[in-house]
Amino acid sequence: MNRILVILTIDTEKLPENFHEIIKQEREVVAKWKEEGILDQLFLRQTKNGAVLIFKDIDEAKVNQLMPTLPLYQLKKSIEVFPLIKDTEI
Repeated sequence: MNRILVILTIDTEKLPENFHEIIKQEREVVAKWKEEGILDQLFLRQTKNGAVLIFKDIDEAKVNQLMPTLPLYQLKKSIEVFPLIKDTEI
């Protein structure tokens, strides 16, 4: 099963006053994606400047459509998208 890894980095120097509300909204969107079965994993970065998301069962075009719907996307500094292929030998 193939996956798409996304690394989202946010600009922590310009966080809005309602940042905690944005995080709450972010969790709601992510929970919906998990429920729909399109998000495999979400990892927060230790540096607290972003997240790593692993999508499944959707293509890169769909990931590119979904990412701007994340509340944290408005704070993005950069975003990297990596389509992955599972090594079936391991």
